[in-house]
Amino acid sequence: MTNMSYLDGNMLDGPLRELFAVDLSTAVGRCENCGMTGSMASLHVYSHAPGLVGRCPSCESVMVRLVRGPDRAWLDMRGVTYLQVPMPMEQALPEPL
Repeated sequence: MTNMSYLDGNMLDGPLRELFAVDLSTAVGRCENCGMTGSMASLHVYSHAPGLVGRCPSCESVMVRLVRGPDRAWLDMRGVTYLQVPMPMEQALPEPL
């Protein structure tokens, strides 16, 4: 391993806040099970559990789980290999130090 300097995870707060401030229904995800890609809006969402479960419209594998409590939320995206989020052109990541 090289001796590269790093920043702690707090550095991600700003960029992630920008990322999740967008409409995620147009974000494109890839199903880990069958490889289908599609918008988050195309998921089949079931709300009959303590939270929301988003399943792949092709193979019905669980892609997303979201549970909301009074003071926190849990987001599980183990069934998504990536999430491509459209971003406005004027936003840029901060320059490295």
